Amino acid sequence: MSTEQNTPASTPLPRLEPAKPSRITLVAALTALEGAALAIGGIYMLVMGLLGRPESPQQAETGGLTLIALAVIPLAAARGLLRRRSWSRGPALITQIIALPVVWTLLRSHGVLIPAGIVLAAVSLTALFQLVRPATIEALGIRRPG
Repeated sequence: MSTEQNTPASTPLPRLEPAKPSRITLVAALTALEGAALAIGGIYMLVMGLLGRPESPQQAETGGLTLIALAVIPLAAARGLLRRRSWSRGPALITQIIALPVVWTLLRSHGVLIPAGIVLAAVSLTALFQLVRPATIEALGIRRPG
């Protein structure tokens, strides 16, 4: 008796999706890392604005809330990348492009901000490179023009 005889004809076979390329997982992780850093920075600014003694508590609170709101973009993009949604590539690309002026500013500063700029540059450039690769575009189901 074969396995085909045991399966009813009306039972549909599960649809197998191709395996998720590791580059998409890498880009999603890097994008989520940037989103988490924005959220943590925003929470820190918000708490310091509420509990600390900044020069302008209102500015610290507004900056913190802004960073938390901006963190939603890369976090949503990372989730979309993990689910292989084609729309997620755009916000992920924008996040990486916006990170480049931040990298430049950090690298031109002093002290502990320079290593932070180097790390952000590595993360952003790696993610940007992976997002523009044809294999990634194809894996996300984005059709090329023409």
